[in-house]
Amino acid sequence: MRRLNLLSLILIIALLAPLPISIQAQRRSTKTAPASTTHNGADQIAPDQLKNYLYFIAADAMEGRDTPSRGLDVTANFIAMNLTRWGFKPAGDDGTFFQKIALLRNYIDPAKTSAEMSGAKFTYGDDFLAANNQGTASGNMVYVGNGWVIKSKGLNAYEGVDVNNKIAIFYGNALPKGVTRADLTGTRGQDWESPLDYLRKHGARGVIVIPTLQTFSIWNGSRRNATERGGLFVERVLQQEPQALPVITASAGMLTALFRGERMEADEIFARRASSDAGASFDLKPAKQMSFTIGVRSEHEHAQNVVGIWEGADPVLKNEYVALGAHYDHIGKGLPLPGSGRFPAANSDTSDIIYNGADDDGSGTTALLAMAETLAHNPRPKRSVLFVWHCGEEKGLVGSDYFTRFPTVPLKQVVTQLNIDMIGRSKRAGDTNPLNAELSGPNEIYVIGARMMSTELGDLNEAVNHSYLNISFNYKYDDPADPHRFFFRSDHFNYAKNGIPIIFYFDGEHEDYHRPGDEPQKIDYEKMARVARTIYMTMWELATRPTRPVVDRQLPAERMVRGF
Repeated sequence: MRRLNLLSLILIIALLAPLPISIQAQRRSTKTAPASTTHNGADQIAPDQLKNYLYFIAADAMEGRDTPSRGLDVTANFIAMNLTRWGFKPAGDDGTFFQKIALLRNYIDPAKTSAEMSGAKFTYGDDFLAANNQGTASGNMVYVGNGWVIKSKGLNAYEGVDVNNKIAIFYGNALPKGVTRADLTGTRGQDWESPLDYLRKHGARGVIVIPTLQTFSIWNGSRRNATERGGLFVERVLQQEPQALPVITASAGMLTALFRGERMEADEIFARRASSDAGASFDLKPAKQMSFTIGVRSEHEHAQNVVGIWEGADPVLKNEYVALGAHYDHIGKGLPLPGSGRFPAANSDTSDIIYNGADDDGSGTTALLAMAETLAHNPRPKRSVLFVWHCGEEKGLVGSDYFTRFPTVPLKQVVTQLNIDMIGRSKRAGDTNPLNAELSGPNEIYVIGARMMSTELGDLNEAVNHSYLNISFNYKYDDPADPHRFFFRSDHFNYAKNGIPIIFYFDGEHEDYHRPGDEPQKIDYEKMARVARTIYMTMWELATRPTRPVVDRQLPAERMVRGF
């Protein structure tokens, strides 16, 4: 693909700013056909329009749009510039399109990080790793195996032990033997509890994690990441939540010392770790007093959601919103990987280290831009349309979590959220690559969540599609128990948690998912336009009908187990 440097892109933005409409719009007539012949503007969404936007947003000069990064900021300004020219109402902070998010990046400080057991000292990096949360823990130790409580399975890792004021040793987030995420039914915290949930609630002072073989294989990389890349936290959220438990991961040598002379020694502990059969929990000998300190150095950074409103025409219904969302971040720069399409010799100067994120989620980002441009050149719907380009999705749904915690419009006035995350790739005829086995076809898209909260919304989505382009809706992943857990893995989930019915449009994972090869020349722009037009028509129907979709189903229980 053609390379542009960052300064060139910034200059392009500056040059575009005075123009009344986008370059692509200039190529078309500024006169719009009557709504009756253009499906309320949907037909104006064009493949070339999407392509022009995406080649800008997914350019190498954007450096993969990590959260936070220069490339992310340039993309945010590009989106805001267009919203300004199209006459959108800013819905960020202080009359801008930007909802600023203050971030804290914590780097492990090895000089201030230490561990000791009854006089025996352990060194950070060699003997243990640490989560990027500053903290200190000391006390006796207790082994709690997998650490899970799952009432439906009759499992309780804490039978016969008390974790209060102790340091718990356990297997991280691995589920007990014979349990899948589909078994986590009922209410989290009542019917089932993850290890960290239970340990926080019952007064544990700290956590020591027993590593997997995979942990050992990436040990040095994890150590470097903790000291060089750090861990990212949202400052405002940190202020609202209880202090996190200090967590360290022990090396084989450290675990040998901890379990020497105990009911189970390190060899058996590791064997049980591999088999997922934790055995009975037990207190370690009281003479073994453990203490550890995690020291960090912190830097303050920021990112932003981009938020704009196209105000509705109805004096009453304009106070309600149909929300459209995508995430405009990706994962930045990393190691060159096979499958990039341009993979050269290892360590060569031309190795592709930029993860462009054209499909993920440059495709959703540009689809929203095209929909916004189309709205601006057609009659207004009755309800307002809320556009949110989320940052930090790849960091754990950061932007959507922030927006739904601290909304700039009343969430109770949002009637539906339509989330677009990867709609640009198609499986080609004759493709036998197993990594593309579940990639959707040229006239197909996966639909997730449409009926999980609202039967009416699912019916509406089907009816609109059937009466318009009739693309193939694939519901394979439309199940909260699906092992891929897609329902819980994109920004729509934070809206659903707040009682807002959602629809998630997704093309499926493929060979370039989270790889440098996710580039704009591999996008099927004809498909992307068909999907964007269909979503636009669904938005239009939701924005013009007299009533909002009825929520008649309970939100599926969250089965996502978050890491440290």
